[in-house]
Amino acid sequence: MPFTFTRLEIPDVILIEPRVRGDARGFFVETYKQSEFAAAGIPDVFVQHNHSHSAYGVLRGLHYQLQPMAQGKLLSVAAGEIFDVAVDIRRGSPTYGQWVGVTLSADNHHLLYVPPGFAHGFCVVSDMADLLYQVTAEYSQVHERGILWNDPDIGVAWPVAEPLLSARDVIAPRLRDAENTFIWSAR
Repeated sequence: MPFTFTRLEIPDVILIEPRVRGDARGFFVETYKQSEFAAAGIPDVFVQHNHSHSAYGVLRGLHYQLQPMAQGKLLSVAAGEIFDVAVDIRRGSPTYGQWVGVTLSADNHHLLYVPPGFAHGFCVVSDMADLLYQVTAEYSQVHERGILWNDPDIGVAWPVAEPLLSARDVIAPRLRDAENTFIWSAR
């Protein structure tokens, strides 16, 4: 199997470690295989692919979209390194308001699946980084929302003390005040 799927402390968030085949010429790595991802519980419903280029210290997040345009995200880094974070915002979830974070880099080739019902953000910890991500719903400005990146009720341990933020991210509400229609349900 070319992938190892690891459910993180919040089990719906999945770290994916692909097998990298390399030699003196470079490397080859599969970054998606529908049959294996489906077997790991990751849906095959990606409808948009995005590329984000950011400099050191840029922090983007914590972002999400409301239903019916909620997005699941499959994230990987093509250049550089980021600290990637998912926050459970599903009301009633046993992990509501909790976060998980992982390092994604061009060197480790890891991917992260963040399902709908989570706010997502990342911080660049290298000189620059190129983040590639597939999403399960198209971007919708009407449905986009955010949560304050340093909400003390969540307590993300970001690796950069003074990140570079967008004007929107500076004024995002705390989780307790954010518009949020996600409800957790046991499967």
